[in-house]
Amino acid sequence: MDKIYIIEDDENIRNLLKIALEGFGYEAEGFETAEEGLERIKEEVPSLAIFDWMLPGMDGVTAIRKIRQTDGLQELPIMLLTAKEKELDKVVGLDCGADDYMVKPFGVLELSARIRSLLRRAKREEKKDTLTFEDIVVNKKTREVTSEGHLCELTLKEFELLVYLMENQSRVVTRDELLNQVWGYEYDGETRTLDMHIRTLRQKLGDKESSCIKTVRGVGYRLVHQEG
Repeated sequence: MDKIYIIEDDENIRNLLKIALEGFGYEAEGFETAEEGLERIKEEVPSLAIFDWMLPGMDGVTAIRKIRQTDGLQELPIMLLTAKEKELDKVVGLDCGADDYMVKPFGVLELSARIRSLLRRAKREEKKDTLTFEDIVVNKKTREVTSEGHLCELTLKEFELLVYLMENQSRVVTRDELLNQVWGYEYDGETRTLDMHIRTLRQKLGDKESSCIKTVRGVGYRLVHQEG
């Protein structure tokens, strides 16, 4: 279930939004200040956040700027829901990092439609950042790799090797191509470096998945599906 945080100092509006969002099938939490909302986001990142602009203490625009400067939160879908309706206000709000801008008073049905749109967009972007092959899952944005559900701690070069193999899993990737793409076109070191990284990559992915990376003698490497 998608979770939405509502950062709104007007208790009536906050409660209205919470009830409406829960009625549309979302899990919703409300916060009176930006500081409270930011602390909660540090604990658990929601699917989407709705910020009012004029808040006690830190305003919503400043909070959004902080979020956009935080690793792992740059792509969090954010909506500004505010009474500020001038064109310049909308420009400032969107430029600060909000993905959408809606003016109070608002219609609950339109708000719901905009939220669905933002969540669909976020899911499409997330899908593009995820690579899968058998039980191997790679998140290119967070640089996390799991094999059979277990987190794999890869070095930068091991990660880049795996990503390139997964992005080209339908064909054999030559040794020269891997050296050029991962180490750079100016690389003139020994090819044993590549062999060493492939060996440690296989080990870190685990016994079952290690055989997914097949050596094509005299050519290079490719990913192959397991039989059975």
